[in-house]
Amino acid sequence: METSLTQQIWSFGDKVVHTAKPEWGAGVVTAASSTTHEGRPCQSLTIRFDRAGIKTISTAFAKLVSASSLPTFAAASASEPADAEPAPSPLDSDNPLVAKDPREVMSRLPDAATDPFGTPEGRLLATLALYRFTPTGASLLDWAAAQSGLADPMSRFNRHELERFFESFVIARDNHLKKLATEMKRTNPTALARAVAQAPASAQQALRRIDAMR
Repeated sequence: METSLTQQIWSFGDKVVHTAKPEWGAGVVTAASSTTHEGRPCQSLTIRFDRAGIKTISTAFAKLVSASSLPTFAAASASEPADAEPAPSPLDSDNPLVAKDPREVMSRLPDAATDPFGTPEGRLLATLALYRFTPTGASLLDWAAAQSGLADPMSRFNRHELERFFESFVIARDNHLKKLATEMKRTNPTALARAVAQAPASAQQALRRIDAMR
């Protein structure tokens, strides 16, 4: 993988995550070609994702990051035979960079929602997008996969654990939304209204609950 100041170039075999679809899990680039969009260079990539299969993606529209950004404990394979000797958990590592408490990983917000170098509107849109997840059915598993990087979150956690993790995530998400919306109401109400208009209904309801729009 080569990088430049303006563009990241992905190659065959690179492992990536689609930042707008982290629930797809990690993906492996199986084909890459150079192209352009509106006169600007980009790539057309074929990627095999753990949880979404094969997708063809243009980097003109999709932001990809290295799968190394996934939580370390996701390295344990969900496809290991049931009778295989369990691999040592990175959660037990002495490495201070490894999160030892799964609750820390499962309740944190994605970088796109918190990056101080991103625009306030970008952070708000990323936070509002988190409201697409619910604590029921397949949506809970999609959320857990996005948080953990595990292709099968149930291989590591039971449903009750995931529901408790989701409750902690919701508190962090709602508090962060309140902070962002309050700030944007003061500094850029037009951008706030524009972002809210694109938000899921559940996010709009949350904004009304926290009284951010009054």
